[in-house]
Amino acid sequence: MARVPSSVIAAGGLVGGYGVARWTKKRPLGGVVLAVAGAAAAQQWRAQAGAKAAGALSAAYVAAFAGSHPLAKKVGAWPSVLGVASAVAVASWAVADRRG
Repeated sequence: MARVPSSVIAAGGLVGGYGVARWTKKRPLGGVVLAVAGAAAAQQWRAQAGAKAAGALSAAYVAAFAGSHPLAKKVGAWPSVLGVASAVAVASWAVADRRG
């Protein structure tokens, strides 16, 4: 069975977390999606690129989540979420997925 790349998991966690929170109107449920995807991506980052890289990518994931909020006030919610998810996906691919 093919493994899902960590870049896809991380981007999916950001987009999916926002989507679930928005459509269910239950922000904690979106947070669960965000956290589960982040933990799954972090496990792959550690296995593929080591603990230091996993820590940096995890910090980028959290920063993307936090940064999407003020960015959304400037460009809109979906463009913000898609932008930060893309940035995390590119970083994840460059640091971890490209090696595999």
